[in-house]
Amino acid sequence: MAPKPTKNRTPPPDPHGMFAGLVVFFVENGVQARRLQIWKQKLVQMGAEIEERLSKRVTNVFAMNSEALLKQVGTERLARFKGRVLLYQWLEDSLRLGEKVSEDSYSLKVDPEGDNRPDKSLVPKEANENTSGYEEPLNSKKIKPSPEDSKKTNAESKEDAKSNALYGEPSILGGSDESPQSISPANTCPNSPDALNKDIGALQASLLYSPPDLNKNITEIFGKLIDIYRALGDDRRSFSYHKAILVIEKLPFKIESANQVKDLPSIGKSLQDHIQEIVTTGKLSKLEHFERDEKVLQRFSVELKFYYHVVLKAVILQTFVHQKSGVRTINLFGEVWGIGPATALKLYEKGYRTLDDLQNEELLTNSQRIGLKYFQDIKHRIPRHEVQEMEELLQKVGEDILPGVIIVCGGSFRRGKASCGDLDIIITHPDGKSHNGFLSKYVSRLKDMKFLREDLVFSTHSKEGTDSGVDTYFGLCTYPGRELRHRIDLKVFPRDIYAFGLIAWTGNDVLNRRLRLLAESKGFRLDDTGLFPATYSTGGKRGTRATASLKFNTEKEVFDFLGFPWLEAHERNL
Repeated sequence: MAPKPTKNRTPPPDPHGMFAGLVVFFVENGVQARRLQIWKQKLVQMGAEIEERLSKRVTNVFAMNSEALLKQVGTERLARFKGRVLLYQWLEDSLRLGEKVSEDSYSLKVDPEGDNRPDKSLVPKEANENTSGYEEPLNSKKIKPSPEDSKKTNAESKEDAKSNALYGEPSILGGSDESPQSISPANTCPNSPDALNKDIGALQASLLYSPPDLNKNITEIFGKLIDIYRALGDDRRSFSYHKAILVIEKLPFKIESANQVKDLPSIGKSLQDHIQEIVTTGKLSKLEHFERDEKVLQRFSVELKFYYHVVLKAVILQTFVHQKSGVRTINLFGEVWGIGPATALKLYEKGYRTLDDLQNEELLTNSQRIGLKYFQDIKHRIPRHEVQEMEELLQKVGEDILPGVIIVCGGSFRRGKASCGDLDIIITHPDGKSHNGFLSKYVSRLKDMKFLREDLVFSTHSKEGTDSGVDTYFGLCTYPGRELRHRIDLKVFPRDIYAFGLIAWTGNDVLNRRLRLLAESKGFRLDDTGLFPATYSTGGKRGTRATASLKFNTEKEVFDFLGFPWLEAHERNL
C-alpha cells in the first residue's frame, strides 16, 4: 500500500529574515484567534521572537486600537515600556509588500483618558450646511456576542474576500478584523427589534489605521473629473476614473512617473498621460478646460446640490482667476451655514469682504443669520466622549416619548473618530409606523430641556407624504451646562429605508461617492432615501430615478446587492 503523503511542514525560522531582531508582544483583544496564529507564525518564520508577557525584552507591541491596548496592558505598564506600540496594520502592510514599511504612520499614540486616538482620515474638512451630511458616528452599544467558535472560519473567509476586493490582490491576511463585540447584520434576524439594534449598535467604535493617500494630488483631480462626467451623463468615463482612484489610493509609494503605474489594472494609456501631466505640472489641462466650459457649468447648475465644491471652484476660476483675495472671501462666506456658492458670489459682488460686513445685509434668511451669528461656535469640534454623552441623552429622551425607538449618532462618531464636527442623528422604529409624528414631539421636548436652541430647517414629510416620508430637523444644540453651539441634524426614516439612511449619514463622503457610482453603473440611483432603478427616455438617455426603491433590511444587504465589500462602520474612513 502506498505510503500516506506527508503534510507540508512549516518552514524553519530564518534568523536573517525580514523581522529579525524584533521581540513582539501581541495585544489579543479584538483579534480573531486564527488570524493571531497566522501573524505569530509569519513573524517567527521571518526571524522575530514572540513574548507572552510585556517583558523588558519586548521591542514592539501590536494592538488593534488604544482601547484594547489599555484594557490588556494598563497605563502603568505602558508608561514604563520603552519600545514601539504599533497598529496591526503595520504588520499586514509589511507582509503584503515583502518589506518593513516605515513605523511612523502606524504608531499608536495613547491618551490614558482615551480621547486622543490616531486620526488617519483622508476625509476633507467637513463641508458646511447642506453638505454637512454624512459626517459623524454612533455610540457603540455593548451587546454580548453569541458563541462564535463555530462562526470564526466563515468570518475569516469573509474578511479575506473583503481584503482581496479592496486591494485587488490575494492575501491571507485581509483587512482589519471584526471586534469580538461586533455582530454582523447578516447573522441576525432582519425583522426583529433585537436584530435591528444589533445592526446599528454592536459596531466597534475604535478607529483602525487607514493608509495615507500618497497620491492625493492625482486622486483629487480624478475625483473632480468623475463628478463632471457624471453631470454630463457619461457613465463610462466617470466609472473609468472611479476604478483608477481605487487602485491609486492604495499605492504605498508616491507616483513620480507614469511608468510606475503602466502595468497596474484600470490605468490605461490615456490615464497614464493624465498622471504624467499631473506629477509634472501639478495640474491637468483637461480639468481646467471643463471648469471654464459654459456648457459644463450649465449642467452643473442643474445638479448643484451634488456638486457644491466643483461649482464653487468653477465660478471662482471664471470670475477671480487673478484675485486670490476674492477666492478666500467667497470661500469664507461659503462656510457660513445656509450660504451656498451663488449667494457667496453675490455677496462678494455687493462689496462685502468680511463676516462683519454681512451683519446688516437685509437679504440674508433667518437660517443664514443664525449661521453667521454662531459661525465660530459651529467651527469648534466636539470631543468624542461629549458626543457619546449627548447621544445617550437623546436616546433616553426618545425612549420616554416612544418606547423602542432607535436613535443612532452617525457620521464620524459612528466611524470611530476622536472628535466630530457636528451630530448626525438617524432615527427609526422597528414596527415601521410609530416613527410618524415622533419628530415634532421629540424636538419640543429637547427644546424644553434647553438642549435644542436654534432652528434651521424643520420638515415633516411623513405627514405630507413626500420625500419618502423622511422627517428632518437641522438646528443648533448645546452640551448640558454650556452655551457653545453645535450643529445637529435629526433624520427620522421609515424602517424600510432605514438602511440607506444609515449608510448615507455614516459616510464617509469617499465611500458614498463610490457606492453612488457603483449603483449608477448597474442602472440605479442611490441616495439616503433608497436605491431606485434609473428611468430612460425614448431616445435611450437616462432620465430621473424611479419612484419606488428596492427594499433592504440591513446595510450589508445593500453592500452585497451592489457588489461592494462589506465594511463595518469603523472601517469606512476611506
